[in-house]
Amino acid sequence: MCIRDRDYMLHKATSLIEGLVVHPERMVQNLDATKGLIFSGQLLMALTQKGVARETAYEWVQRNAMKVWDENKDFRELLKNDPDIKSHLSPQEIDAVFKLDTYLRNVDKIFDRVFGESD
Repeated sequence: MCIRDRDYMLHKATSLIEGLVVHPERMVQNLDATKGLIFSGQLLMALTQKGVARETAYEWVQRNAMKVWDENKDFRELLKNDPDIKSHLSPQEIDAVFKLDTYLRNVDKIFDRVFGESD
């Protein structure tokens, strides 16, 4: 890659970041629209950490995920009422799967790496 290409890419990236507009309320709406399905990966990991075979855990997660779409139900509530899930995860452990903190815990580090150390 030549210097001219790198300069162009940096210029485009800088323009993109400088013009970025964030709408927190819309972000919340988008998260809510998933009805909790964005946490399915975390749920799969929680089940496998409890000793459930990955394939079995995947089937349980998928079964409930399909109900979210087909029956317009909340993922967390379905999980709390699923006998297979309940036999391995307590209601508190299910709630822990749905914490955004898991996804946001490194945000400050990422921003520091991208934009430099903050004061």
